[in-house]
Amino acid sequence: MASRGTVKASGNFNASADAEVLYKAMKGLGTDEDAILQLLTARNNAQRQEIKTTYKTLFGKDLIDDLKGELGGKFETLIVGLMTPPIAYDVTSLRNAIKGAGTDEKVLVEILASRTPQQVKDIVAAYRQEYDDDLEEDIAGDTSGHFKRLLVILLQANRQKGIQEGNIENDAQVLFKAGEQKFGTDEQTFVTILGNRSAEHLRKVFDAYMKLSGYEMEETIKRETSGSLRDLLLAVVKCARSVSAYFAETLYYAMKGAGTDDNTLIRVMVTRSEVDMLDIRADFRRMFACSLHSMIKGDTGGDFRKALLLICGGDEA
Repeated sequence: MASRGTVKASGNFNASADAEVLYKAMKGLGTDEDAILQLLTARNNAQRQEIKTTYKTLFGKDLIDDLKGELGGKFETLIVGLMTPPIAYDVTSLRNAIKGAGTDEKVLVEILASRTPQQVKDIVAAYRQEYDDDLEEDIAGDTSGHFKRLLVILLQANRQKGIQEGNIENDAQVLFKAGEQKFGTDEQTFVTILGNRSAEHLRKVFDAYMKLSGYEMEETIKRETSGSLRDLLLAVVKCARSVSAYFAETLYYAMKGAGTDDNTLIRVMVTRSEVDMLDIRADFRRMFACSLHSMIKGDTGGDFRKALLLICGGDEA
């Protein structure tokens, strides 16, 4: 699949020259933030890893430590995020979501609903290697109820492949009976079907469900469930429809209203920069009254804004 990211590998890449530029930007008094952000947003993650290795070889210093020492705040968080390999970034995000004070359900929902089965398998393996812990056990120990069950199902990364033509109608009917047609809700049915069917299959189920019930699947979930389970079911449904539209909406609500959810803004911009940022931008423009570029511009400031706009790339008028 051709990358729909905005951040691409640099054509005439020279890790030594880049390491020199970064070293000079941080040497002596003051820091040239602009040089740092211009360079790092113009290299892809694999190239940044090479720069990191070369930096240590040339100067005997750790690039990440130096960046942390020279930068601060949200800008530092963003730059360190760009310097982290993608799977390691997800692993750290999940670890912090579980091990911090309280559980950051938002992070669990976003990562586990949106990543491919192979990515989830890689995350589980890398988590074990990094912390010598079992991600499933850690998440299960920190969550409860059907929210926990659906997270555990997603962690199995065993979604069926393709479309089961014979099951589309039946899945739609079973979901209708489990929610709208029942006094109370049979959450387990939603968890099992939405957690195990492929995205293509679910899209057909949603169409059949709409014909049968007169409701969009999202409407039913909002009415029939609540709390973290509701958030997770909605994320799974939205990602089955379109992962890029899910992230466009996530970015919009991270910036809308008073205050900005900087952690979500950073996490999505970093993790989608080489995957589907072009699609996210197009969906954002289609779904909302402004472009992603203009919203970031209006909602952030300083070097943080400069770097985010470079990751965003262009603007949709």
